[in-house]
Amino acid sequence: MDLKILEAARLLDVDSDEVARWIRDKGLRAHRFQEQFRINSVELQEWALEHGIRVPPELMAVNRTASGPRSDLAAALALGGMHLGVPGTTRDEVLASVSRLPGIPAPIDRDALLQMLLAREMLASTGVGRGIAIPHPRSPLVLDVDVPPTLLLCFPRQPVDFNSIDGRPVWALFLLLSPTVQDHLRMLSQLSYALHDAPLQAMLERRADLPAILARLRELSTTSGTR
Repeated sequence: MDLKILEAARLLDVDSDEVARWIRDKGLRAHRFQEQFRINSVELQEWALEHGIRVPPELMAVNRTASGPRSDLAAALALGGMHLGVPGTTRDEVLASVSRLPGIPAPIDRDALLQMLLAREMLASTGVGRGIAIPHPRSPLVLDVDVPPTLLLCFPRQPVDFNSIDGRPVWALFLLLSPTVQDHLRMLSQLSYALHDAPLQAMLERRADLPAILARLRELSTTSGTR
């Protein structure tokens, strides 16, 4: 769906001049139609996530299709699990280690997944700031496997440089694996929303156990109406 600048600004709760500045100076893609800029809603959601801008449930709703079951962030993380002490001293080494973790669904080719993750980082860093990265294949359709949405929470053995937007090294990664574009967008939107929650951030920083993190995600899902 294409959005006018005013519509995009309303969804992200910013001034329309700010959206125009993003187009001019920050690489937000837009095209002209009848003398006005139009922004693809999917690209807006991806761009906002990459630049550490909170993606509200309303933008997720714009990108949602009416058919198919709705994906759930807590359920996806319960499948992928939490992984401590992931080895690697560089971004590529950590991603190589992540691609071998047991939480990745068995049908996914690990070597192909790693190449997709590295290719995605070449387009733009998935380091969203505050020491967190969300590596994911650029297009979930490339996975071409029938698996449920899966999310892995990974803590590297030591912080690594991801060329994040705020320059901070990454100490926590969420590997996102989705079988469809719709699931991919839902997961990105829900995760972006959750990562702006101060209690959840504190839980991640102290490496709280997985059941506690899942409980907080379920609370956020209920209060945000994204379930």
